[in-house]
Amino acid sequence: MKAARIALRSAAPLAGANAGSSSGRLPKEVEQFSRFSPSPLSIKQLLDFGSTNGCERTSFAFLRQELPVRFANILKEIDLLPDKLLGTPSVKLVKSCIQSLQELIEFHQKSPDDHFIDTLIRVRNRHHDVVPTMAQGVIEYKDTYKVDPVTNQNIQYFLDRFYMSRISTRMLMNQHTLLFDDKSGSGHPRHIGSIDPCCDVVEVVNDAYESAKLLCDQYYLTSPELKLTQVNGKAPGEPISIVYVPSHLFHMLFELFKNSMRATVEFQENSPTLSPVEVTVVLGKEDLAIKVSDRGGGVPVRKIERLFSYMYSTAPRPNVDDGRNTPLAGFGYGLPISRLYAKYFQGDLNLYSICGYGTDAIIYLKALSTESIEKLPVFNKSASKHYQATSEADDWCVPSKDPKNMAKQSAAS
Repeated sequence: MKAARIALRSAAPLAGANAGSSSGRLPKEVEQFSRFSPSPLSIKQLLDFGSTNGCERTSFAFLRQELPVRFANILKEIDLLPDKLLGTPSVKLVKSCIQSLQELIEFHQKSPDDHFIDTLIRVRNRHHDVVPTMAQGVIEYKDTYKVDPVTNQNIQYFLDRFYMSRISTRMLMNQHTLLFDDKSGSGHPRHIGSIDPCCDVVEVVNDAYESAKLLCDQYYLTSPELKLTQVNGKAPGEPISIVYVPSHLFHMLFELFKNSMRATVEFQENSPTLSPVEVTVVLGKEDLAIKVSDRGGGVPVRKIERLFSYMYSTAPRPNVDDGRNTPLAGFGYGLPISRLYAKYFQGDLNLYSICGYGTDAIIYLKALSTESIEKLPVFNKSASKHYQATSEADDWCVPSKDPKNMAKQSAAS
C-alpha cells in the first residue's frame, strides 16, 4: 500500500532525540526506537489498510516498526517523571510497556504467520487497565508527597501525552486485529475495522443519550429529555455523516450527557419539570460541531480548567483491585480523556459555562477524512524541556488574600 510505504519512509531518526534523561534505567531497545519519530496516519490512510487492495503483510510491516517507536517515545517521557512517582506500585506496572515493545521487536525477524495477531491481542490486553493504573499511581503520589505547581503542570503534560499515545497504539492494534483476524470479525458489516466510512452522527448521539439516561434514571429516578437539532451546511436536508470511529464519538458524548444530566437534575431538584439537554449538530465544509447544552447551573470560570485536570477531582476515589473492575469515572478522568479522543484526529472539546445558568460543551471534529490525522506525542528536546521547568515569579500582579489596609499604611508613613 502506498500510504503505508510513505509512512514507513517517513520514520526517520530525530535530531536531538536523545535529549533528556540518560539515567541508564531504560533498555537499549527503548533508546534505539525512541530515535525515530512516530508516523501519524489519517483516517483515510487507516481506511486504505482495510480496503479491497489492503494487505495484511503491508500492515504487519508498518506495525512491527511503528508500535515499538510509539512505545519507546512515551517510555522516554515516563523516565523523566519524578523518581518518587516512578516508585509508586501502580506506576511500576505501567512500565510493562517495555515488555510489549520487546515482544513486538521480535517480529523484525519473523513473519505475520508467527502469531503476530495473538501478540497484538496479548499486548492490548496487558495495557487494558493502564489508565486507571496510572491514575492510582498519581493518587498514591499525591497522598504521600506534597505536589508543587510545577510538578502538577509536568504531570498534567505527561498524562495528556501518555494517554494520547495509548489511544493511538490501541487504534492501530484494533484495526489490524479486526481486519485480519478471522476469529474476531469487525462487528458491523459497514465498518472497516473500527472505522465507519459513513458514521451517522445523530445515531451515535441518540445511543449515547439513551445509555446516559439509563444511568441517570437508575440513580435519580428521573432524567431530562433530549432536544436535538441538526444542520447540514454541506448538503442541506441530508443526514449528517462523516468518516469516523463511532466508539470514540460515543465515549465523548456519553461523558457529556452524564455530566449534563447530573447537573440538570441536581440544580433543578425542586422544579416540577426538568429542562431538556439540547444538542445541536452542524456539518460545515471543514468541521463537524456537536454542541451539548444544559440548564444545570453552570460552573465558575475559575473551575473550568480544573475539570480537565488529572490532579484535581472531587469524585470519591475508587478501590483498585488488581486491575479488575476498575471504575475509571471515579478518578474524575472523564472530561480530560474525552478531550484527548477529540484531539486525536485534530478535533477539540471545549466547555463554555455561565455560573448560575448552565453549560455548553462543544465537540469539534474534522469533516474530511484526509484532514483527520493522528495527533501524536514525540520525544525530543522540546518535550524534554517541559520536564525541566522551574517555578518562576509571576509577571502579573496577584491579588492578596488579605488586602492591605491603605488608611493604616498612610498613617504609619
